[in-house]
Amino acid sequence: MNHNREVRDELRQPALDLRALIPDVIRGQAQVTTAAMAPGELDAGTKELLALVIAITRECDGCIVAHARGAVRHRVTRQQVAEAIGVAIAMNGGPGTVWGPRALRSYDEAIADRSQPTASA
Repeated sequence: MNHNREVRDELRQPALDLRALIPDVIRGQAQVTTAAMAPGELDAGTKELLALVIAITRECDGCIVAHARGAVRHRVTRQQVAEAIGVAIAMNGGPGTVWGPRALRSYDEAIADRSQPTASA
């Protein structure tokens, strides 16, 4: 099975449950994220790379999946992802060499998912 799908499937229901319990907090977080990720002096792809590197540092699979997909949406190249992962490795040492490849795999899966026709196509 696709790792990205496994992570999304694992988190989907708990996220919905939590949203039902604290909707204002979740809505507020979504607003902050939307504002932070909006293009400005930094384009959205650069912001996705920053978020991906932070996700590697925090060892957050869900975040890695989300921001790898975001990087694909904003046409970030595999080489750009790899170079950003290099920064994560430089800043994190050994753990970066474990979580960095996970991020590259998520990016590759997101690219593959994007190139597959959808059921509605």
